[in-house]
Amino acid sequence: MLSYHQTTLSLAYRTRLTHYIHNKYLHNMTFYTLSALDDRIKNADQLITVDVSKFSNSLAELYSNLAKPVLDLIIYNWSLSRSVGGEGLFAMSLLVQLSASVMRALTPPFGKYVADEARLEGEFRFQHSRLIDYSEEIALYAGHEAEKDTLDKGYFTLIKHVNRILRRRFYHGIMEDFVIKYFWGALGLMLCSVPVFFKLPSTGSGGAKADHTESFITNRRLLLSSSDAFGRLMFSYKEISQLAGYTSRVSTLLEVIADIQRGHFEKALVSSASTEANASVLSGRGELEEGEDIRFQNVPIVSPNGDVLVKALSFHINRGDHLLIVGPNGCGKSSLFRILGGLWPVYGGKVRKPPSEDIFYIPQRPYLSKGSLRQQILYPDTLLDMRAKGVTDQDLVDILRSLGLESLLATHTHNSKANYAADSLISPTDTRGSRSSRAEIAGLDTEAEWTDVLSTGNQQRIAAARLFYHAPKYAILDECTSSVTAEMEKIMYDEAKRLGITLMTVSHRKSLWRYHGWILQFDGQGGYVFTRLEAEKRLRLEDEREELDLKLRGVPEIEKRIAELEAGG
Repeated sequence: MLSYHQTTLSLAYRTRLTHYIHNKYLHNMTFYTLSALDDRIKNADQLITVDVSKFSNSLAELYSNLAKPVLDLIIYNWSLSRSVGGEGLFAMSLLVQLSASVMRALTPPFGKYVADEARLEGEFRFQHSRLIDYSEEIALYAGHEAEKDTLDKGYFTLIKHVNRILRRRFYHGIMEDFVIKYFWGALGLMLCSVPVFFKLPSTGSGGAKADHTESFITNRRLLLSSSDAFGRLMFSYKEISQLAGYTSRVSTLLEVIADIQRGHFEKALVSSASTEANASVLSGRGELEEGEDIRFQNVPIVSPNGDVLVKALSFHINRGDHLLIVGPNGCGKSSLFRILGGLWPVYGGKVRKPPSEDIFYIPQRPYLSKGSLRQQILYPDTLLDMRAKGVTDQDLVDILRSLGLESLLATHTHNSKANYAADSLISPTDTRGSRSSRAEIAGLDTEAEWTDVLSTGNQQRIAAARLFYHAPKYAILDECTSSVTAEMEKIMYDEAKRLGITLMTVSHRKSLWRYHGWILQFDGQGGYVFTRLEAEKRLRLEDEREELDLKLRGVPEIEKRIAELEAGG
């Protein structure tokens, strides 16, 4: 029963603590800023899943390690004091306390060792996760031997630390057992023999030898029970030290989360961040307000590692002012979107933007969640959110058809549960239900590992379906049509504009120019140009420039031929 209730208590501790951490960790993008903008926590997953469990187990064991030994110690010492006198017991307790103090002083910092072991375990686990995340790149580089060396190094560092802890526990255990079993045992036997050789007021006139023997045996049993309880208390010191180590790990996570939510980040910065001009930018904070339009006034674009990409960016677009953003890699395009999404702080100037729910982001490789086909379109909404918006499954099927994804509905495996779900979602009076069969609508319940099942092009079309369902005021499209045909790209952009979505596109495709009225062009050197985009005129100029470039490339051959003709003449 004690073991059962101890395990139940541990689960209760873990449940409450996990819920508390999840509420903090998944609040206001903290999970992103913890990994992208701060370097203090490298393995939050290991802290939340493993260290919280160990902390809860260790905390639940405190009762069996402390409560009963303390109670036994009080009861047996009280009984022993009635037989041998309080003075002797006090003298023995004083000697025990002195020796215990010496033992504590000589005890290694097991709490720190446990925290370091958990940290090394997390780093070793992170190295394996990194190998999985970058498996394709490592395989193409044939970097398996280099990765094996890295993993082996991480493992042997962990094992070296574990062996060090085992050696320290071994030496400390020898010292602890010697003091508890021999030194304290000798003191206890001396205390038990006091009534045999000395007459104590509390024991009467002394009595016969049998009485002395009985008193000695009784006192010895009381002493053994008391010393056993005190020994368990001393042994529990190591468990408390381990609990301190787990507490340190969990509290560090909570402190860093609280620090991040206050807007304070600690991250290794690039060398340019130490210059006086960049340091002044990084030390400042700008203004952020909500509005219907998007306006940047003298806002520095700064990467998380402290690199100032653009010192002061200013532009303004209203609803319907579709913006095309171009420039070389690393010039600040993605950084601009992360500021708009509220992921990165504003280091200066003034930013006015719509609420986060009015801005929808579509990356080049969209995120596909675990779940049904319907959930891929609704994400991050739920089925209840969909119904609250008045959207039906028929609307979702129509969206998929417009994007040429009706084949995904045909892959549905018929079963009674799916058909029941389809029947329950189609009202008998729904006139639109006739446009699709129940099997097609039931196809929305298909579940698969969508990242593996769908090609990159189909994943981008699913992202477009998600955009059409949410129909936000603004959409950030980051190379989101790079793997679809020009015809499908036209369908996606035409439908987005029909829905009244203001587009902010990162792309170098000329075919997208006609969908935008403004252009923000970065030069990669900290400069930019924001101007109106006249697509037809720009296309003519680009065609003329390419034609002139082609002629210029042929000039050396022409000059060479002229030289040959002159020499031959």
